[in-house]
Amino acid sequence: MKTCLLLSLAFALAGSASAQTVSLDSCRSMALRNNKTLRVADEGVRGAALERKAAFSAYLPGIDFNGTYMHNQHEIALLGEDAKLPTMSFDPKTMKYNYNLVTGPDGVPIKDPQTGSYIPSEVAVIPKEAMTYDTRNVFAGAFTLTQPIFMGGMIRALNDITKYAEQAAIAARNSAAQDIVYAVDEAYWQVVSLKEKKKLAQSFVNLVDSLRYNVNALLEEGMATRSDLLTVEVKLNEAQIMLTKVDNGLTLSRMALAQLCGLPADTYMELSDEGLRSSATQAPDYNINMNDVYANRQDLEVLRHGINMLKGREKLALGTMLPKVALVGAWSFSNPNVIDGFEKRFGGGFSIGATVTIPIWHWGGRYNHYRATQATTNAQRLLLEDMEEKVDLQVRQAQYSFQEAFKTYDMTRKNLTKADENLRQAQLAFREGVLTTDDVTAAQTAWLQANSEKIDAEIAIRLCEVYLSKVTGAMKYY
Repeated sequence: MKTCLLLSLAFALAGSASAQTVSLDSCRSMALRNNKTLRVADEGVRGAALERKAAFSAYLPGIDFNGTYMHNQHEIALLGEDAKLPTMSFDPKTMKYNYNLVTGPDGVPIKDPQTGSYIPSEVAVIPKEAMTYDTRNVFAGAFTLTQPIFMGGMIRALNDITKYAEQAAIAARNSAAQDIVYAVDEAYWQVVSLKEKKKLAQSFVNLVDSLRYNVNALLEEGMATRSDLLTVEVKLNEAQIMLTKVDNGLTLSRMALAQLCGLPADTYMELSDEGLRSSATQAPDYNINMNDVYANRQDLEVLRHGINMLKGREKLALGTMLPKVALVGAWSFSNPNVIDGFEKRFGGGFSIGATVTIPIWHWGGRYNHYRATQATTNAQRLLLEDMEEKVDLQVRQAQYSFQEAFKTYDMTRKNLTKADENLRQAQLAFREGVLTTDDVTAAQTAWLQANSEKIDAEIAIRLCEVYLSKVTGAMKYY
């Protein structure tokens, strides 16, 4: 039972250890999944999509409700006092209505000496209270429906702007993803490089330590001086210091890679490319079509969509100078209402109509704004042309750097072969007593430098290849 438990534990530990070995693609995936900058960009894309949907709703009718309550201090009285209205009677002789007036003995109507008007013999009285209405508490409301018919092309322009804004947000998100992938690749190959240099530094320490052992043996036999031993020991201390620095740099590089992948900084990841394999000695022949590069570059895509958005702004500015037509319908109600006289209850009804707005004269303000938007669009076009020229130069420089990296790697391989032979010859000559310790340490230093340059050249090939894929827009970012 105990044996089975130990075996299970051993397998579990082996499985956990193997699970920590990650490839470059795994690091890219983790970084794209966990990077907060990219998640912010994703939210920007989501917001742009919602804005596009909101802009489309402008085509559809809008329904609103407005409600009002108002308390007034006074009632409304249409009469200041009781109204006395003269009456009329029908005269069959003249077949007309005549006012009922006070007449004298002679039958002539009598006038009021103060006002000079005739005095009616009968009046109809309208009491003041009958024309007084209680409007101290007023309730009113309305459901309105507005359907745009023609808005000068502004609704369509707004929909175009939001559509291109969403596409620009997607392109910006993809551009950020490419930057993240490139940063992960740099950190990944930095770890691989330092791991190889740590092995190299350890080999150099062993090499110098072996020389120190030999010089110490010669010193005991009287064939070397104390100065020779001190020289080698100083070189050994320098090699150990270099090993410590490389080891610290490797630890920090692993932490930086873990942070880019969205993991805790102290997460240890064994990379599948540790144990650097030799690269090809000749750069592949890339046939780059610049039109494809322009189409694939996400930063240029952002500028292109920006130009389309500015064209939409031009249409918006033009729409302010065009007529606008809308259909309006409403159902309104109030309390009190005056539909059938004045009633202290809710009452209302439907109404339908159309509104037309025609701009006539605004002192050139709207036209100048339209021309300003055109100028902004032209400036964005020029910026795009300038960026395309810079991208062309960037791609050419990346191609040359890629080819140069292969040439450098080929030369470092040849230099390493010579350094290996030089070190071998120096060690043989030292054992024969022909060369001094200074000559051997110089050969060892040259061997160290040749190996280090070869590692740098191998890493440079990979980084140049990644950079070339980035500047040509061919880098995968998903």
